[in-house]
Amino acid sequence: MALAPDSALEHDEAAPNGPFDRLAGFAVAVAGTALVGMVAVQALQVFARYVLNDSPGWTEPVALLLLNTAMSFGAAAGVHRGSHFGFFILVHRSPPRLRRWLLAFSHLVIASIGAVLAVWGGELLLDGLNVPMAGAPLPQSAIYAPMALGGALMAVFALQRLVAALTAPLTDRPRSE
Repeated sequence: MALAPDSALEHDEAAPNGPFDRLAGFAVAVAGTALVGMVAVQALQVFARYVLNDSPGWTEPVALLLLNTAMSFGAAAGVHRGSHFGFFILVHRSPPRLRRWLLAFSHLVIASIGAVLAVWGGELLLDGLNVPMAGAPLPQSAIYAPMALGGALMAVFALQRLVAALTAPLTDRPRSE
């Protein structure tokens, strides 16, 4: 398993920011903010529990919500950048036409997974809106909102990469990492 972007959409730092790049930047900002928030909430929880001996009940569900947000939006940004885990040896050693179809298949699988996360996450979100979350003034299903939004972003970014993989010029040499 390797961590590497595929050759169909290499990011050029000098390239202008398009709408997908800005959307991915927003996803990274949301994930980073959620991660910092989660660290702060967990630090407060530890301090309140071991120093004040009075841990607030809202910290655990809020930390879970922030963790889900960081993971979902971070995963979507990883799909956009092509920096997710994968088995790339077969793709990089294949002839150009087969490489194109392997990349297209990979992006189609990722788009399908993102769509399933978006649909089922949205369904779970809607199903629990009337159930209060224990310890926090939120609906019980609030933890599914990041999964639904992150899944939708994953699907959009994977479809963008699918189009790029199918329209990229064929090259003979595989990309080396």
